[in-house]
Amino acid sequence: QVQLAESGGGLVRAGDSLRLSCSASARTLDYYVMAWFRQAPGKEREIVAAISWSDRNTHYGDSVKGRFTISRDSAKKMVFLQMTSLTDEDTAIYYCAAKARGGQDYFAWGQGTQVTVSS
Repeated sequence: QVQLAESGGGLVRAGDSLRLSCSASARTLDYYVMAWFRQAPGKEREIVAAISWSDRNTHYGDSVKGRFTISRDSAKKMVFLQMTSLTDEDTAIYYCAAKARGGQDYFAWGQGTQVTVSS
């Protein structure tokens, strides 16, 4: 079982940067892919970024490429999302999630953290 807890959300201005953190409790994360999703009011949930824990391969959603960076700290079992050049379009609840490497479905989710960008 993997339990996830996000932190780091808040209210920022357009153009600012923010870093989200996700703490994972699991015996090992070597066989997982960790990801950040977001959901804005009235919109579907979308994947923001993902990272394979073992080889650090990353994937980004088109809307955040070049602005957001996902990373992980193996020793602390934490995943980070560094967000730069934020716009009001980035306002959403951000969720940390985990799935098995090679799997299709994300089965573990955090409670979410609100990011609000004022223009």
